[in-house]
Amino acid sequence: MSSQKKRPPRIEPFRHKVETDPKFFDKGWRKLDDAIREIYNHNASGLSFEELYRTAYNLIIHKHGAKLYDKLTENMEEHMQEMHASIEAAQGGLFLEELQRKWDDHNKALQMIRDILMYMDRCFIPNNNKTPVFDLGLDLWRDNIVQSPKVHGRLIDTLIDLIHRERTGEVINRSLMRSTTKMLTDLGSSVYEEDFEKHFLVMSASFYSGESQRLIECCSCGEYLKKAQQRLDEEAERVSQYMDAKTDEKITAVVVEEMLTNYMQRLILMENSGLVNMLVEDRYEDLTMMYSLFQRVPDGHSTIKSVMNSHVKETGKDMVTDPERMKDPIDFVQRLLNEKDKYDSIVTTSFSNDKSFQNALNSSFEHFINLNNRCPEFISLYVDDKLRKGTKEANEEDVETVLDKVMMLFRYLQEKDLFEKYYKQHLAKRLLSGKAASDDSERSMLVKLKTECGYQFTSKLEGMFNDLKTSHDTTVRFYAATSDLGDAPTISVQILTTGSWPTQSCNTCNLPPEILGVSEMFRSFYLGTHNGRRLTWQTNMGTADIKAVFGNGSKHELNVSTYQMCVLMLFNSTDCLSYRDIEQTTAIPAADLKRCLQSLALVKGKNVLRKEPMSRDISDDDNFYVNDKFTSKLIKVKIGTVAPQKETEPEKMETRQRVEEDRKPQIEAAIVRIMKSRRVLDHNSIVTEVTKQLQPRFMPNPVVIKKRVESLIEREFLERDKTDRKMYRYLA
Repeated sequence: MSSQKKRPPRIEPFRHKVETDPKFFDKGWRKLDDAIREIYNHNASGLSFEELYRTAYNLIIHKHGAKLYDKLTENMEEHMQEMHASIEAAQGGLFLEELQRKWDDHNKALQMIRDILMYMDRCFIPNNNKTPVFDLGLDLWRDNIVQSPKVHGRLIDTLIDLIHRERTGEVINRSLMRSTTKMLTDLGSSVYEEDFEKHFLVMSASFYSGESQRLIECCSCGEYLKKAQQRLDEEAERVSQYMDAKTDEKITAVVVEEMLTNYMQRLILMENSGLVNMLVEDRYEDLTMMYSLFQRVPDGHSTIKSVMNSHVKETGKDMVTDPERMKDPIDFVQRLLNEKDKYDSIVTTSFSNDKSFQNALNSSFEHFINLNNRCPEFISLYVDDKLRKGTKEANEEDVETVLDKVMMLFRYLQEKDLFEKYYKQHLAKRLLSGKAASDDSERSMLVKLKTECGYQFTSKLEGMFNDLKTSHDTTVRFYAATSDLGDAPTISVQILTTGSWPTQSCNTCNLPPEILGVSEMFRSFYLGTHNGRRLTWQTNMGTADIKAVFGNGSKHELNVSTYQMCVLMLFNSTDCLSYRDIEQTTAIPAADLKRCLQSLALVKGKNVLRKEPMSRDISDDDNFYVNDKFTSKLIKVKIGTVAPQKETEPEKMETRQRVEEDRKPQIEAAIVRIMKSRRVLDHNSIVTEVTKQLQPRFMPNPVVIKKRVESLIEREFLERDKTDRKMYRYLA
């Protein structure tokens, strides 16, 4: 049994031929043609858009779409010719107004025509790859109006002329300009770019080329930059008012090229007003403008950095190598800090705190500061001055600020170990003389150094503070355990651990009998409680308070050094002593004794002794007397020791030699560490690795590294490769 499938229902077309009116299209088109004419004539209010839509619809469904499309094109072209004639006839400033009026009419007409022919847009045009009605109208406007020979050139010339007039200070109709450029944009981005923007940019390049040539000859750098910034602002505002937003970047590039890029070197290096002059005269506003403007120029910032670096290095070199400025270390360092503050402020304020500029500035300072090998000493002297006098001149917060600034200079030093030597000496003098202004400030400086260089750098400095505390406790125990002192002078002993303090071997001077007795008692007490230790008196580092009664009856308490005390106590038994007598009796070294006597006899207001003959220098034949006429408003008189603030040349050489000796074991330790991990290494690589490891502390000399390698080979830590003499092997 078979079954048939049911067929789905379908609609069959009429089998008889449907007759249509042969004039059907002509009648329909005539109706549409009249309507389009009325629309262009502003008489659309009486039209029935529903009826017109139905007419166009019937023409399409009766396969007349192609004829309708062609007729529409012809119709609009005819209207374009009428508009073209009207636009062409407009003269002067009326040209753009007429063009804009006709464009507005055409736009409104296109919207109505598109609504009437909506069915054609929806069905006929997509299926036949035709241009939509509205876009067709735009294309026809472009081809027949904008790009027509008699309108195109005139349009471009008019727009360019108006912009030129505005640049020269005239007021133009920006609203009309905006609507005209929008028309070009509506016709397509390529129309705007090719028919306007390209000509606008060429004209702008020519305009700014001429203006920049004129300005560069008559303006200073700052004035020129202000004019360039003004022009950039004007162009940006012009684009925002009546051009496409994409033009902004292009016109900016033109102005930058013509006014800045082409004259970058000349502007930056301009005599009496360029970058160097701005830096010297602190012209922050001009520097800010230069930084901002040349940010747009390729290599602009790198050029500014290069010129700034050269200037900073040159002025810095003059500063650190000037013999006159080196006479006052405090002023020397203060000038460096002022210079650093100045350029830090410039980088922060004018260069937007740009890290690359800050790094360049640091590089320049590091370069010139290390040109003077006395900078470590001078920076230490500066810190010494501030930590001695800080509380008198400013509060602790100000001292902390100064210390932070000094640490910036410290970071630039390549010989940080040399700074450590000097700092240890100056710290020791402050602590032992009781001149440290603030214990908190002292320890704050230690923390900063420790943070910067590590524990090893400050371990001995911290040991100095620990020694002072231990010494105080020991002195208290000494007096508690000793009851038979009688009228012996009271002493306070500072026990300094060898290695922590910068003590130098010196011959102990002959102490007065009153002091010698109690000091020996202390020695016995200390050695009795500490086995295996040895005490050596550092008489060149102590101080004393002594009471003095002068011939005029005045009584004073004198604060003096140990050497000065030894000298003054001699006058209890005699009225006159010669220099040779004093030297023989006290055994004080000659250089120290002369400074001691100068401070006692030649310093006005503190001359408790009198010298004959009177002169500024101390000679072997001089005689000294107690100055019976000495007077002072103060009961307590502090008599300092006349001493050079800076090291003498022999002292300087000795300090340098000690530093060089201290570096040798550090270099050897670095070599051994490197070779132990690498086992085999060539000479150049060893020099590179050692320099890298020790650079935070000091810059090792390659010649010294080579000598240390030789020393390690002799002691059989290393050996040379038998085939390649430049290769070294580590010996376990």
